[in-house]
Parts: sequence; structure tokens; C-alpha cells
Amino acid sequence: MAMPTLLLLLLLLPLAGAVAAALLGVRRPEAVRWVSLAAAAATLAVSVVVAGAYVNVPAHTHATTFQPEFVPGSPVVDPETQKEDVHATTWDLLTLRHGASVQFYIGVDGLNIWLIVLTALLVAASVLVSWTSVKERDNEFFAWLLALEVAMIGVFLAFDILLFYVFFELTLIPLFFLIGVWGGPERRYAARKFFIYTLAGSLITLLGVLGAVLAVANDPYVEPARPGFVPPHNAINELTFSIPRLVELVHGHTADLPQDVKAKAHAAGIADEFDLKRDQDQLKRAQDRLAFWRWVEFWVFAAMMIGFAVKVPLFPVHTWLPLAHVEAPTAGSVLLAGVLLKLGVYGFLRLSIPLAPDASLAFGTPLLGWLGVVGVLYGSFCALAQDDLKKIIAYSSVAHLGYCILGLFALNEIGISGCLLQMVNHGLSTGGMFLLVGMLYERYHTRKMADYGGIAARLKWMAVFWVFITMASIGLPGLNGFISETLTMMGMYAFQRPEVPGWLLSGLATGGILLGAWYMLILLRRVFFGALKEPAHEGHGPITDLNAREWLTLAPIAALCLFLGVWAQPFLDSVGPDLRIVSHIADTAKKRADDGWNAPLVASGSAEPAVAASGENLP
Repeated sequence: MAMPTLLLLLLLLPLAGAVAAALLGVRRPEAVRWVSLAAAAATLAVSVVVAGAYVNVPAHTHATTFQPEFVPGSPVVDPETQKEDVHATTWDLLTLRHGASVQFYIGVDGLNIWLIVLTALLVAASVLVSWTSVKERDNEFFAWLLALEVAMIGVFLAFDILLFYVFFELTLIPLFFLIGVWGGPERRYAARKFFIYTLAGSLITLLGVLGAVLAVANDPYVEPARPGFVPPHNAINELTFSIPRLVELVHGHTADLPQDVKAKAHAAGIADEFDLKRDQDQLKRAQDRLAFWRWVEFWVFAAMMIGFAVKVPLFPVHTWLPLAHVEAPTAGSVLLAGVLLKLGVYGFLRLSIPLAPDASLAFGTPLLGWLGVVGVLYGSFCALAQDDLKKIIAYSSVAHLGYCILGLFALNEIGISGCLLQMVNHGLSTGGMFLLVGMLYERYHTRKMADYGGIAARLKWMAVFWVFITMASIGLPGLNGFISETLTMMGMYAFQRPEVPGWLLSGLATGGILLGAWYMLILLRRVFFGALKEPAHEGHGPITDLNAREWLTLAPIAALCLFLGVWAQPFLDSVGPDLRIVSHIADTAKKRADDGWNAPLVASGSAEPAVAASGENLP
């Protein structure tokens, strides 16, 4: 089967499973779980096949924008060269004026492929862990669970910016019902708070999405070619919703502006019809264009940042998260921590930095770098103060996602690679811990640490998994959390610019590792070691250790925690080319900042052109 077809199956299989689960509940309720498991397992198998095919694709070493692979639909044909672009598609969903269209444009690259596999794995685990714990309206539960998988995978697959946003918003609806219907005593309040927070942030993000599209299509400073002057590559107005094309156009509008200034000055000098006054006007226009794009990028970045920061969530817009985790059913907590929180970080990585690189450097790193450190320390101290197992893990997520933000906004290859690896590692370890909390709760029906003690004497294998996955979470060398957290802090340490003390941010973040070990070891000691102290469990059946279904749920996650801890290089190699694209975009922003983004382009009171934005004398 062709790879583009398999990519479609990543969406169609869980969608078909959701529909089948909803319909079977009426006539054959006993088949709902098996149909849901079959859909989730098939999606996982397809994701692994696609990932295996992707790692064998030759890297695009000279690409300046994203080059998605296995794109469904007919490739785009260049009308001049007649060459086919297999990284684009002609599948239009909605055609607008001037030939622009919203497309069903999906594909895989290094930024999304392992997040797709992670999503499929955690959904399959969520189906298994919910096998006996969901007893009411189970057909609806599994239907919403698979619908959530469609939306989450859709976010990662989308390379059309409006398609990305539609899937991004669709994730709210299934999780709202999963929390609100099958959650704890305060489930309705938790569901409303989750929905309102994330919807409000997402609507502001929509303004940033539309702003980026419209700014690229309506740059007032774009000029046609003329004798002696050719505009920089891709410095044209074009209405498009393709994320790779938007990145390419933004790069064309901004990356070579200092060279653009030189070209205009040179054109003025060699053309007889231009005098010195005209020369100065051209230089002033280039300066105004610099200011225009700085203004555009600031507002695009700010709007996107609000929605993505709520989704991560970053301090101080994190308050919806602990309640949502506590009240959500086990599957909801697993997917919320394991996948949905990553959508915010992924949005920064896929959209914010590539479409607003200068704003990411000038405003993102100083602001979000500090917020990331605050999140690491604040989340760790809050976790120390909790007695509810779910709340401890929820606040630990705030801390762990802080490392992702630190690595991402280091804006260098080592930091961004650490961020992406930390996203996967956090999904495995924290998803595994929520699975274990659910299994423990199903036996004793309490999540309070004070109710437990010495449980390892009764549940030996569960204790083994608890210790193993907890060690992965706190970053024990040899397990997956160690390498990713180290890379993120190394990346921030390497960020040496006067406006952001990278060494200080990375130094403060190491405190989160110590605090993480502290609260996680306290959890293990109180719950599993010491004198045996069991919560009352009359009427709930005998207490038994892990069964075969639970082993099947936990073993793959534990194995991946070990594999990525001892051999993360294949992961880093597979994501490297696309990470270098983002890193290159950030490097060009750093160069513009070093050359003087706001440097005067025309010397005051001078009849001659003075100094270009690059700081060199014009010809």
C-alpha cells in the first residue's frame, strides 16, 4: 500500500472506529471494546510502518522550509519548468479569490512523525486501561476517545495552516465530554474551565494565524522587478495557507532585507534617471519595510503565543490543568498529559518560530525563557505540597513542559532537539504514571498518599513499574528523561546574548531536577514502602497484582523509556534535518539582530546613503 494512503488511514481508522463504537453500543454493546481496541491497534501499527518508511527517506540537506513526505493527492506541477513537487498537494477544500485555496494538505516530517507514533501508542494504552473501569455509556466513551485521536493526529499531520487550526480546535470537544461525563465529582466545573480557558486562547491564536496569512499577501513595500534591481527571492505578495509556503515567503520578505537595501542603492547609482534624493527615498522605504515586518511579527507572535501558552500550559495560565487532571477519567489524564499539552509546544515549533523568527528572538526568548524556568520551579514546589497522586503528576507536567520551552526558545539545534525529545519522553513517562494511578485507583478507589503505605508487599509488579517509570520521569541516567532534559539545558546554556542570560536560566532549571527527585521519591516511599497500610476496599473484590491486559498496557511504554535512555541517537538523527531548518531560520534572525535591526539606514542630514542595516557602507 502506498505511503500517502497509509497517511490517510491514520485519520480514517480511528474515525471509523469512533463511528462503529457509537453505533455498536445500541445493538452489540459487548463488541464496543474490541472494535475500539482494533481501531487503536491498527492506527498504531500504521504509524509504526509510516515512521519506519520515513527514517529511510533521504534528508533534504539544503531545504529552507518544511518538506513533508508522503503527501496524499496529486503533486503540484510548476507551470514554467513542468517539474512535480511531491511535497505539495492539489487537494483543495475551499477555493478563494486569486486562486488561493484551503487544502487537505497533510504529511510527515521530523517534527511530527514521532509525536504521531506517541499519540497512537497512548490511545491504544488508554483503551486498554479503560477496559473495566468505564461501566456507563461505554460506547459513547470509546467513540469520543477515538474521535480525540483523529483530532490530535490531524494537528500533527496538517501542513495547511487553517487545517491545523481546525484540528487544534476539534481536540477540545471530545476531551470536554470525556471529562464532563466520565470524570470525578467536580467534573462539570473542570470541563467548563478547561473548555473556556483553551477556547479563549485558541481564538486569539486564530488572529495570529490570519495575521500571518494576510501580512504575507499584503506587504505594502513589495516592488516589482525593474532594470538594475531584482527583488529578493520570494519577496512577493501571495495569498496562501500552506505552512511550508508561508515560511518560505516570510523568509523571502525578511531574511535579505539588508541586501535588499544595497541592491536598491546600487540600482539608484547606475540608473541615470535616479538622483541622490531618489536614492535616499529608496533607502528610507527599505527602513520602513524593516519596521513594518518587525511590527507584523510582534503581533503575530503575541497572538499565537497566548493560545499556545494556555495549551502547554505555561505559568500563570496553567490553573485549569490540575483540576482537569484530577477530575478526568484515567484515559483523559493520559492523553491530556501525554499528547494534548504537547500541542502548545508543537504550535510554537511549527508556526510561531518559523513565521515570526525575529519576534521569537526579541520577545519570545526573554519572556518565555523566564516563564519556562518559573514553570519548572513553581510546578516542582506545588507538586511537593500535594497529597493527591494525580495532582502531583499534574504539577510535575508543568515543570517538565517548562524544560520543553527552555530548549525550544534557546533557538539552537541542540536546544530544539532536546525540546522535541522531551515532548516524547514526557508523554511516555507521565502517560505511564497516569496509567499506573488509574490501575491503583481501580483497586483501592482513592488517590490520597496518606491512605497508602507498603503497597509493594501486595502489588510487587505494579511497584516495579512505578519505580521504573518514576525514575524515567525524574531523569535517572540510562532512562529517557535524562538525555532530553540535559539537551534542553545545554541548549539554553549555549544561548549567549546580552538580553538573556542563558547560563542563569539553565542553572536555575537544574533546581527542578533536584525538586523532581524529591517529590517523586516521597511519593514512592509513602505509597509503596514502609509498613503495609491498605485503604479500605470492602465490596470491590480481592486485590491482585497486574493482569495480562495491564502488562500489555505498561510494558511497551517502559521498554521505550529504556530504549530512548540508552540509545536516543536514531531519534535525533531522524528529526535532525527538520530541526536544522527551524534552527537556520532562528540563526538568520540572530544575524539580523547582530547586524542592527533598528540601525539607521540613511544618515541624518547627509546627501549620501550612509550605512545599511548590515552595518556596511553602501556602494
